[in-house]
Amino acid sequence: MSEIPDAEDGRGPAPEPRASGHSPVRQASMFQSTAWPLSSLALLSVDLETVAQRLRLTLETSWDGHGPLRGAYFELDGTDFVVTHHEGDAPGTHVWTRKGGPVDPAARAGSVLTALGVGPEAVSYSTFGVGTDLSQLPAAWGRGRGRATRSHQDIWANFRSNPKGFLDRVTFAAVIGFLNGYGMASGEALLHGFAQWLADRLGYGRSPLVYWVLAERLIFPDGRPEDPWSPETEQHAVEGLIGLIDEYFDQLAGDPKEHTAPV
Repeated sequence: MSEIPDAEDGRGPAPEPRASGHSPVRQASMFQSTAWPLSSLALLSVDLETVAQRLRLTLETSWDGHGPLRGAYFELDGTDFVVTHHEGDAPGTHVWTRKGGPVDPAARAGSVLTALGVGPEAVSYSTFGVGTDLSQLPAAWGRGRGRATRSHQDIWANFRSNPKGFLDRVTFAAVIGFLNGYGMASGEALLHGFAQWLADRLGYGRSPLVYWVLAERLIFPDGRPEDPWSPETEQHAVEGLIGLIDEYFDQLAGDPKEHTAPV
């Protein structure tokens, strides 16, 4: 088992407001997070109790098809995570991440390792590919940045399910405007790499075109409709763009098959 440093001085419990301390994580209760679809990320050779102590998490008790377990749901660096351990299993901590939203598995694993103060040697196995090199991740990953009040995954999940809650009129241009504004505010945390992924889908290789132009060519394979667009065309374009973004996030999450996880 790997050793984890003690919690840093002055670090308050994760479930409490940021003003109470300097924990890099914000914890949500199991009750609040039962609707999260989760994907398995990694098994760490560290004890769950030690993880909880380091991150100042409050462990909760539940069960799933494999029996009783303890776990904690939390947000770190804009991504939602769960850490669990099943009763009777060998020591170790299973790390899950919320399926959907901007998740690069290797980078997010690095975020967790840095928060724990351990290196890639603590990873017993992972779902983001054999031989993934975590050694080049910045030693200060996630340090010194303000902690988001909501994760990027949560923002995307809310927007995609109810764009009317964010926009006066749900049009293709309005959605593009929202995404571009959020991208500028978040340092391109939401759609980084999306344009190249679209270009690859179209067989363009490297392309100077912006993502919404590339998306239009996939949404309207027979050519862009003439302006002004009808309400039906706008709806088709918005649904097509959201669908493409979801496909991109699924690819970032690794295995497209959904994994089951405790609730």
